[in-house]
Amino acid sequence: MPVSTTNSKIIYDALKACGVRVVSALPETWLVHLVGLADDDPEMTLVRLAKEEEGIGISAGAHLAGVKSALLMQNHGFLASVNGIVSLAQLYRIPLLMLISYRGTFGEEHPWQTEGGLVTEAVLSALRIPYERLDDPAEVLPKIRKAQTLAGASLRPVALLLGRDLMME
Repeated sequence: MPVSTTNSKIIYDALKACGVRVVSALPETWLVHLVGLADDDPEMTLVRLAKEEEGIGISAGAHLAGVKSALLMQNHGFLASVNGIVSLAQLYRIPLLMLISYRGTFGEEHPWQTEGGLVTEAVLSALRIPYERLDDPAEVLPKIRKAQTLAGASLRPVALLLGRDLMME
């Protein structure tokens, strides 16, 4: 199944509508169109990461400069970023909008994705990071807007889990 270009554009347009001007990401199958849209947009700064945890520092710097940002990553990248989330974003009260491709759930065909899918929500809960699944294109703009508002008001990380039904054709 191919990644949905239509829904990727809906997500990207919602990020822009919410004032996001910096996006950091690693290449990832479900995020390929989002990264491409950011790369092609002269109004957006795309920061290509070597590892996801670097995106937390990018978002912290953007916040301190008064610029809204979003960190795009796969759930395995989120799991690898826990130290940066806790020791930077949570400790220093940095609003961090994370859009996480939620791999390893029902319908997953790749065995290497399944373990991360089993623990993603539990880790978000353990870290007290508010999160919601995002599966319906009609909910993209309102949920991104609400997530960003909460991140800004609480000065904490917030996550949206990009589900298979949203990301795949």
